[in-house]
Amino acid sequence: MGKLTSWFKRRPTKLSDSGQGGTNESLPPAHLAQTRQLLSKMKILPSKMRVNRATDAKPLYRRFWFWAGLGVGGGIVALIYGISLIDRTLPDQSELNAVFREQTLTIKAADGTILQQQGEATREQLQLEQIPDNLKKAFIASEDRRFRQHNGVDVQGIVRAGLNNLRSQGVVEGGSTITQQLTRILFLKQEQTIWRKLKEVRLAQKMEQELTKDQILERYLNLVYLGSGAYGVADAAWVYFSKSPDQLSLAEMATIAGLAPAPSLYAPDKNPEAAKRRRNLVLLRMQEDKIITPEQRQAAVQEPLALKSSLPKRVQVESPYFTSYIQKELSKYVSPNVLKSGGLVVETTLNPSWQKVAEEAVAKTLRNQGRWENFKQAAMVAIDPRNGEIKAMVGGKDFGKNQFNRVTQAQRQPGSTFKGFVYATAIATGKSPYDSYEDAPLVVDGYEPKNYSENFRGSMNIREALTRSVNIVAVKVLIDVGFTPTIKLAHDMGIKSELKPTYSLALGSNEVNLLELTSAYGSFATQGLHAEPHGITRILNRQGKVIWSANFKSKRALDADSAAIMTWMLRNVVQAGTGGAAQLANRQVAGKAGTSDEARDLWFIGYIPQMVTGVWLGNDDNRPTYGSSSSAAYTWREFMEKAVEGMPVEKFPKRPKLDGRKGTIKAQSIKPKQMLNRSIASKNDDSEGESARNSDESGSSRRRRRRRSYSQEEQQSSNYTPRRRRRDRSESSSSNSSSESSTPRRRSRRVESDSPPPRRSRRELPPANSSGSSGSSSSQPSWRDRLRPSN
Repeated sequence: MGKLTSWFKRRPTKLSDSGQGGTNESLPPAHLAQTRQLLSKMKILPSKMRVNRATDAKPLYRRFWFWAGLGVGGGIVALIYGISLIDRTLPDQSELNAVFREQTLTIKAADGTILQQQGEATREQLQLEQIPDNLKKAFIASEDRRFRQHNGVDVQGIVRAGLNNLRSQGVVEGGSTITQQLTRILFLKQEQTIWRKLKEVRLAQKMEQELTKDQILERYLNLVYLGSGAYGVADAAWVYFSKSPDQLSLAEMATIAGLAPAPSLYAPDKNPEAAKRRRNLVLLRMQEDKIITPEQRQAAVQEPLALKSSLPKRVQVESPYFTSYIQKELSKYVSPNVLKSGGLVVETTLNPSWQKVAEEAVAKTLRNQGRWENFKQAAMVAIDPRNGEIKAMVGGKDFGKNQFNRVTQAQRQPGSTFKGFVYATAIATGKSPYDSYEDAPLVVDGYEPKNYSENFRGSMNIREALTRSVNIVAVKVLIDVGFTPTIKLAHDMGIKSELKPTYSLALGSNEVNLLELTSAYGSFATQGLHAEPHGITRILNRQGKVIWSANFKSKRALDADSAAIMTWMLRNVVQAGTGGAAQLANRQVAGKAGTSDEARDLWFIGYIPQMVTGVWLGNDDNRPTYGSSSSAAYTWREFMEKAVEGMPVEKFPKRPKLDGRKGTIKAQSIKPKQMLNRSIASKNDDSEGESARNSDESGSSRRRRRRRSYSQEEQQSSNYTPRRRRRDRSESSSSNSSSESSTPRRRSRRVESDSPPPRRSRRELPPANSSGSSGSSSSQPSWRDRLRPSN
């Protein structure tokens, strides 16, 4: 034992209990075990020292399985991290249902027809069942033969494409599936990077989980770019062959399907030989996949490439004034971020049939009356007053030359059309249509309004004053009811523009636009209810989900009785006054004509129970015209006669009883600092008739004397400067105005003039000393008062 111990002491042996040590010389395993036991008994072996069980063992870091395991584990961790990193950059899961590209905008009419598209948009979105079966299979054979088998990424297809590309020493086949291509169209850019490809693969897998194969195929066929501005198979069929997809031949279907990999290379209108080779390859694959027979393939190959090119439908803009208005309105209803992301579909209120009729009516007036009466522009808007929906809008003569929208952007003086709000306020304060006022010379705080003909009719009631559009009576009524109630009612009824409290307000000196003026008159048609005018019904996002829907509630602007009385009075304007040219057969029409100073603006705003339409004629540079409001009324009738075809005939409510009415608005009478009422000089019947006849002949000289702006008159009246004479036009009240308006006199200087008053004897004239300061009639009732109905 001593010898053995001394031998171990001389021998440098390394023993390890972990098996990680080694020895300089190896011992047989049996001897090693016996030696270990012996050393343990002799307490020569330290407690922490153990002998290797395998004398040839290596350190762990030098073993193959260690590094192999570490590599596999690290790869798994890296893959998981990479996938999570990619997923964080991908669109939200809900966005995988997108049906439109980013940065696109589609505007549709009320019947679903497309008015305008912007961006990489497809004009015609087809349902899968609307696409011919052979066209669908042609794309599958050309782009993704295992489309129905894979889960978004086709490994076999990638390997096959790689081998084919190697054999051809070029890129002849791609490995991207239809699903991958769709994700690239909807969400990814076209840069050639590994990161983009990884995102594409991951998106395709997610999309396959969210959508069915048919949904993926439908979206792809509607969105794929096929060259020459064509997005989707419907666009391509139109652009290359001027056909719908269901009219295409087998050869034409194969030609379109062959465009997907490289539209610029295989475009039949640019490279017909390459297009034929690609078409024939698609036909061959269809035969190999047993989609078509050899005979069908051979017939299609022999078919000549007969192109019939057309411009993409999406570049054709319908109703451009309306669509530009819609684009400006979008920011009211959706956030800037939503607008920026795009892919929106906007459903509007426009009636395409009425829009076409409106455009024709405006063009006809500009072509005829416009040349004779020296106006170069026109505008029209039609609104359903019951809900505020804009049904037609023509903003000018030529959108291509001038995009200025005269319906929404042009601020013009409404002239006598504003009298409707003055008289409506009077009626709402409790006044009767038969209350009389004196049509006589008036000067109030330095402001002197004038009737256009410079004639005065004496005592007349409110209804007749509105029918004949008498200026002086309108100013007197405004003084009686006050600025504040009149302005408030006009705003409640739909006027958005600022209205200043001046005496010329009664004669339409404050500028408004055609849309708000027309909408405000619609409140008369709906018995005093006003609905906000709008052109959008719904807005849909890229996923086809509604993100905004119109929900405009009508608000009470005027009590129903006052609105019904005003409609009754405005019907008389059309039947026997200045709006005669707007009469429609078998339909009740109410409305008001208007003309600003020197006939710079010609208006007619008219309505039936179901529709209110406004017309403006004039010049952008504010030059005077030779026309009259009858031309505007004639244009209104040209549109309405065709628009109402097939529309049920409705009547306005009956006029309420006038006795015992109580006002719903409190008058706030104006107390002028200076007010001078002059009496009417006695005139015999002949002199009155002669004066009326001479009024037209002296029109040119009066225009020269009358060339001053409303703003100057308002400033002078507010500062009480020396009197300036106001001579606003009153429209002709002749019962023959309708027939006269349809055949306007060429280059005539005749502008809307008052017709002479009814013949009367001297004893029927009001007393010379009667005063109109309070708006009351003379103590002796006139013949009109004696004849008015008792109710």
